[in-house]
Amino acid sequence: MGVLELIRSEFKAMIHQGGFSSERVAVRAGVKTRPLSPEEAIGSPGRRDYPILQGKEVVMESVFRGVRGQAFTDQPGDFDGTLEDVLDLPLETNYQRAVFISTLNALMRYLGRIERTVHCRDESPERCGEEIARWIRRNYGEVRVGLVGIQPSILDGLISEFGPQKVRATDLNPRNIGKVKGGVPIWDGRKDTGRLIAESDLILATGSAIVNDTLGDIISLAEENGKPLVLFGVTGAGVAEILSLERYCPFAT
Repeated sequence: MGVLELIRSEFKAMIHQGGFSSERVAVRAGVKTRPLSPEEAIGSPGRRDYPILQGKEVVMESVFRGVRGQAFTDQPGDFDGTLEDVLDLPLETNYQRAVFISTLNALMRYLGRIERTVHCRDESPERCGEEIARWIRRNYGEVRVGLVGIQPSILDGLISEFGPQKVRATDLNPRNIGKVKGGVPIWDGRKDTGRLIAESDLILATGSAIVNDTLGDIISLAEENGKPLVLFGVTGAGVAEILSLERYCPFAT
């Protein structure tokens, strides 16, 4: 069973065990998903090179019974339906997966299974990179870190903490691939993630990999190489809990 189908199975079980399927009117009224503007999502951070501020990604937010769950995507759109409608999505596009994952996050937070499903704002994204790098050192020591999915402040934090020679990075954005940031070349996530994992001691991956349908491959490669995998960001909150993956997102709420 693939990662997405495993998560769908868990999502279905949560709906049925909670009796949400029989409460169609309440659920239908309670599940709304829409893309947030950059300002709604992360406020006004000092630096402006975050993908969401450059129009490359959008935060989708689902609200279930007043509880919020979010997911990043490059294919935003509105959605209004029941949890069964979400369960029945084919999960063939980034839009469909973003609706599914943001709703999963909202539901699991409502059930008390996860926390920190809403993105940090203003100056917190800048502080996040420094804190994640320090957290890695505290928990894993002096390691080579492979960053899967560029978040500018996290890349800067890793470079500052460990030095560019101990950082590897991949991304799917063609505008980033081939560039050198802080002495670290950005490799192509479509073909170089295996190399990144082989050359790293710890893999730090964006939870958004579940939305672009690459997380399964990342997990498999990390396991094959015996490398620990840590997710960052709000998108992977529910996924990390279901798959028993470590996640660190220090300033999310």
